[in-house]
Amino acid sequence: MDKASPIAVIDSGVGGISVLRELVRRMPNEDFRYFGDSANAPYGEKSTDEVRALTLSHAARLFDEGAKALVVACNTATGAAIATLRERFPDRVVIGIEPALKPAARSKTSPSVLVMATPLTLKQEKFEHLLAQYNEDARITVLPCHGLVELIEQGVVTGERLTAHLRDLFAPLAGDTPDAVVLGCTHYPLVRAAIQEVVGENIPLFDGGVGTAKETRRRLEEAGLLNDADRTGNVTIENSANSPALLALCRALLREAAE
Repeated sequence: MDKASPIAVIDSGVGGISVLRELVRRMPNEDFRYFGDSANAPYGEKSTDEVRALTLSHAARLFDEGAKALVVACNTATGAAIATLRERFPDRVVIGIEPALKPAARSKTSPSVLVMATPLTLKQEKFEHLLAQYNEDARITVLPCHGLVELIEQGVVTGERLTAHLRDLFAPLAGDTPDAVVLGCTHYPLVRAAIQEVVGENIPLFDGGVGTAKETRRRLEEAGLLNDADRTGNVTIENSANSPALLALCRALLREAAE
């Protein structure tokens, strides 16, 4: 495998841009190929079998087309398919993402932690195992965020419509302020400011993008696949919906992080 080959990053839509931001920050000389499957979004409302089949199909195509590594920048797809991906591609670098429960649970002594995630992520066995690891460290509550991914996919990343939706999601928790909030879907960091406004400025928000980027760099270095070229890498963005508006949104969100 050529060091100069691109790193593929896949997501159910635009959410993985939040992970791509961190990857580019830590490996600016790498080439990235981002694929968002907005034509089949939201993954969080599908069955595990459906999500697994879609993820395996995208991975196979991207590896066939020359990717040197694959980052599954979607919590739902990771939960549904990461084990199968590693079995199917044992000689490839495959990295997943998971909700950042560990740093949230250890942010203070016995904190109350709220996990925002898609309905399917919260039902998956992988998430149940993760939850069991930190149940003794924190009091953990889960919040299925119906409709939030769909709003973000429509480009609603600021404004009153988004704020109103978030307030509706948090309404059942009124009066029960958590010590920390986990953004358990890669779409959610794209609306971090709005979430912060609704939960309160003093409540820390945790997401898995930073840890995933660090792990990707470590795995590539371990495999001898880090690109050591002295230049700025290229980022290619593709989307199954073939929507100019979605592609423009992805580029804007990536550019926004760089400014």
